[in-house]
Amino acid sequence: MPKQKSHKATAKRFSVTKSGLVKRGQAFRRHILTKKTTKRKRNLRKTAFVSAEEARTVKKLIPYN
Repeated sequence: MPKQKSHKATAKRFSVTKSGLVKRGQAFRRHILTKKTTKRKRNLRKTAFVSAEEARTVKKLIPYN
């Protein structure tokens, strides 16, 4: 049986923790930052976790991470 290939776009955007949760970056932090409050931008720096349903899909796309 040949090895599976990782989905490279997914591998760049997500990572799996030791406990099996899938980490992701926050959206809405790329541009038009002048109208967003400092508090909002600071909170967007924090990493978030993918929901359990979507985590199943992401883990299939990155089998070796």
